[in-house]
Amino acid sequence: MIKKLVSFDTSTGKSNLPLIDYVDAYLGELGMPTKRVYDETKTKANLFATIGPQDKPGYILSGHTDVVPVAGQDWTSDPFKPEIRGDKLFGRGTCDMKGFVGAVLSKVPAMLAAELQTPLHLAFSYDEEIGCVGVRGLIDDMMASGLKPKGCFVGEPTMMQVVVGHKGKNSMIVDVTGSPAHSSLAPHYVNAIEIAAELIVKICEIGKRLAGGGPFDELYDVPFTTCQTGIISGGTQLNIVPGACRFEFEFRPIGTDDGKALVAEVEAFAHDLLVPKMQALAPETGITFTVQNSYPGLETSVEEPMVALGKALAKRNDHAKVSYGTEAGLFHRMASVPSIVCGPGAIAQAHQADEFIALEQVAKCEDFLDELLRHVEL
Repeated sequence: MIKKLVSFDTSTGKSNLPLIDYVDAYLGELGMPTKRVYDETKTKANLFATIGPQDKPGYILSGHTDVVPVAGQDWTSDPFKPEIRGDKLFGRGTCDMKGFVGAVLSKVPAMLAAELQTPLHLAFSYDEEIGCVGVRGLIDDMMASGLKPKGCFVGEPTMMQVVVGHKGKNSMIVDVTGSPAHSSLAPHYVNAIEIAAELIVKICEIGKRLAGGGPFDELYDVPFTTCQTGIISGGTQLNIVPGACRFEFEFRPIGTDDGKALVAEVEAFAHDLLVPKMQALAPETGITFTVQNSYPGLETSVEEPMVALGKALAKRNDHAKVSYGTEAGLFHRMASVPSIVCGPGAIAQAHQADEFIALEQVAKCEDFLDELLRHVEL
């Protein structure tokens, strides 16, 4: 099943409908009704299905169907023709995260044969890799239908360790509009690059403050909220005062921090201090901010029953937090569904050339699902 899913090229920017059609047909042959939630273009879709009683709260098994592109990566085999070499399965998405989705789908016949007292919901999304985009519509539809699950398992690669928290992300595009002129007259005009530089320095200062003063959470490998500027462009040639500059920056807040408040601090600095001095020289100048992407962090209490259940199913007592984002934060924040992240494979293998999942990890995921099935039969 994992091999079949990997064979569909669902790279960012491409339709996931061939994969969704395959999964939908597979579930349909087993007698399971499904529901799709499409994007605006109708070229991508989420898929949702329920096994077991419809009138009781159950557990979501959540996974995304998209993968990151392979362009520019040096693969030693075709990334969409998965193959087992030794004790590993190679292919794009084997680890992130078609390994989990395939394991779940392979267990559907057993789920249907069992007498479930608690339902299991399958939730497969699109466009997670570009900012957890698709799952938002799935969650909205779930809430509109009145469904209130007991919990959600998001199967991102954690080596089957229970993850109770992850960082969020707030990324912004900033456009600085200056006033172009001959560079010999530079003091009389607004240099868009220099204004952008002042704003970037402010972002760096916030980052240093967070690194030095927290808040801190030692469960993260980087135990504080981080920020960075990753892309910048502007100007045409050296003897022209730049009339435009664009850059992109991000905050990655720990689960208890407020990324939107930090973005607001940057915006306030721009509008209260930089724009007035710009417009004193040239009224047509200014700074605009556009949200590129935003998703919340996850902060699930270790006292939450879902955490204890996850540890019991995984047969381990530890828990962790991770710096990458997942859809768990959205299930938790948008729908108030207690959520944890637990899935097969190592995040270090995700997004890499020759991505793989160890077969031993697949087996552990199967054991986890078998334990969950026994739990919902009680």
